Amino acid sequence: MGKYHFIAIGGIGMSGLAKYLLEDGNIVSGSDISDSKYVEKLRHLGAEISIGHNKDNVPNDAIVIKSTAIRDNNPEVIRAKELGLEIYHRSDLLAEISTKAQQEGKIFIGFSGTHGKTTTSGLASFVLEKADLNPSFVDGGIIPEISTNAQHKNGKYFIAELDESDGTITKYHPDILVINNLEEDHLDFYKNGISDIVKTFNQAISQSKKVIVNNDNTGVNLLSGEFVTYGLKNADYIAKNITYEKNSTKFDILYKNQILISLEIILSGMHNVYNTLAVIAALNEAGVDLRKIKDYFKEFTGMGRRFEKVCEFSGIEVYDDYAHHPTEIKATLDAAAQKFGKENVVAVFQPHRYTRLKSLWNEFKTSFNQAGRVIITDVYAASEDEIKDITGENFAKEICNGEYMGGSISEVAKKLLPTLQSENVVVGLGAGTITNLGKELEKAVCVAN
Repeated sequence: MGKYHFIAIGGIGMSGLAKYLLEDGNIVSGSDISDSKYVEKLRHLGAEISIGHNKDNVPNDAIVIKSTAIRDNNPEVIRAKELGLEIYHRSDLLAEISTKAQQEGKIFIGFSGTHGKTTTSGLASFVLEKADLNPSFVDGGIIPEISTNAQHKNGKYFIAELDESDGTITKYHPDILVINNLEEDHLDFYKNGISDIVKTFNQAISQSKKVIVNNDNTGVNLLSGEFVTYGLKNADYIAKNITYEKNSTKFDILYKNQILISLEIILSGMHNVYNTLAVIAALNEAGVDLRKIKDYFKEFTGMGRRFEKVCEFSGIEVYDDYAHHPTEIKATLDAAAQKFGKENVVAVFQPHRYTRLKSLWNEFKTSFNQAGRVIITDVYAASEDEIKDITGENFAKEICNGEYMGGSISEVAKKLLPTLQSENVVVGLGAGTITNLGKELEKAVCVAN
């Protein structure tokens, strides 16, 4: 049994790690700047959590966990150093957890890539859990149907989302590594773009027993190694006979050109065919009996903040989506247009980080073609300094059907509401405070009434 103290314990990633440790019998404490439903759940499991960062929160005998967002001048970091405590980045803790899982005989499956790793890790965890295979997992989002992002159980499989944003994917040694795709992103860390990303992933590949890759992705094709492949052609696992219906997608999966399984999912968009294909490949390679999990794919509604319906009023539906990269935005809007019709889709995009908007400006410009209307808000800085001329207002001028709405998300909601019409489908896009758009629209509706 260990003792751990989390700085900023309420975040989606940190809370998952803390929950996993608590269920594995460890002592957990932590702090955060505000209370939240995640903090309350951890308290219920036995964690001692303080609101506000203070040096007195730090136990004198714990391992301290922090994320990249926590700076060295944080009072709890300073105190931990004064006490001579071990300070782990959250990736160090996940590496420790995964190694212990392997020592216990679990098969460690890690999902990675620029896009889709939260959905694929969540889908794999979900179908295993629903089939009573008791998986352990640490995912990057809440799985709505089971209302958690992590759990420790005694089954044969350990599933994790492996983040590449800061290079820490090289800390893991999975039995099976899945690489969904590779594109330029996080260019504040990967200064040389795709070449640095490929170098990092090649190291991760060298530390993995088996690697499964999306053979249709051009970035993945830059990698070195021997892979199990999936895709729509020329791959070990192939999706065929894809049929899109309004509320479902059906397709067959072939393995080595022989029918392996036929599936129905209720997720929309080609990107979710790829996500499902990745999960089937990973679980089949891990020895899972696909007959036991097949029926649960059509029960998976997606991860929290992945095209998640958050409210409905006056014939208007509002969805929240974490998409903050051009490819993710395009995939989400393609799926929305397929389901609801392009003319009904109102995209509300909050650019995330000045550096990302600047480096991918032209790519972002072409991401909104499947929206009938595009609203651009102010940039969510995420602790970055402003960059001259890189603004939501300037970006909106270069988008077809683009409109700029500045101010807080509450102010955006108040401006947007009177312009909406019945049958509009509002899709909030971004990794920042845009997640509150649905709640703020509902507040604006109450005031208007």
